[in-house]
Amino acid sequence: MEDFQKMFTRYRKYIFSLLSIYVLGFGFTEYQPVFLGLILGTVISLYNLFVMVRKSKRFDKAFEEGKKVGSLGTLSRMASAGLAVVIALQYPDQIHLVSVVLGLMTSYIVIMIDFFFQKLS
Repeated sequence: MEDFQKMFTRYRKYIFSLLSIYVLGFGFTEYQPVFLGLILGTVISLYNLFVMVRKSKRFDKAFEEGKKVGSLGTLSRMASAGLAVVIALQYPDQIHLVSVVLGLMTSYIVIMIDFFFQKLS
């Protein structure tokens, strides 16, 4: 369980680093809708990662205690992703939709890249 928490801490650091780059891109480039979409998608992706980690801890604890195991929150994660897309569709001139979708995939991309780096070292 401790390794799982360390992994989440690493993922959080990587995602916050990406978010800081996106904020700089939003402030200093002319591609503000693209970076705003990336920011929105990445923030929702970070929230989804947090929900998944929290539900996984509850899942592990319930499994160890032999209690009934609940879901891992797939519906709530899908709903938050849908909310991000609805926001992007509501303001198409200010938020780039494709960037929101790429931002929503950020946590999964970070997890895959971190996995490969951990396996190499």
